[in-house]
Amino acid sequence: MLAQGVCEGPGFLPDAARGCRRAPGGYPGRMNEHDEREITATGVDPARLDDQQLMRELETIHRTRHDTLLYGSNDALRAHNERMAQLEGEYLRRNPRRPVAAGRTREGARERTAGESATPGT
Repeated sequence: MLAQGVCEGPGFLPDAARGCRRAPGGYPGRMNEHDEREITATGVDPARLDDQQLMRELETIHRTRHDTLLYGSNDALRAHNERMAQLEGEYLRRNPRRPVAAGRTREGARERTAGESATPGT
């Protein structure tokens, strides 16, 4: 952990684990246009994540959704909604022809019997 006051000023971001860290670009006070686009108010721009990172972010946000809805402030829920929309939008942009399980369509849901899973293999 860095000493108090060492990470104050432009170019540094708070980091709970290490006390502080340099903002993208690496040099205090020297962030260029590219660096400013890399981090949004709710996290890294989803377009900058690789496929594995995007899936990990999606899994995390879906896992925390219920608690945020039940116990989060209005601001937390709004931020959660925005981030989820960003991540899901990026996933759909990258996977326009993703496989759709028949049980996840309206017709498939009507045909499904009680107790059947809507997703293949489960």
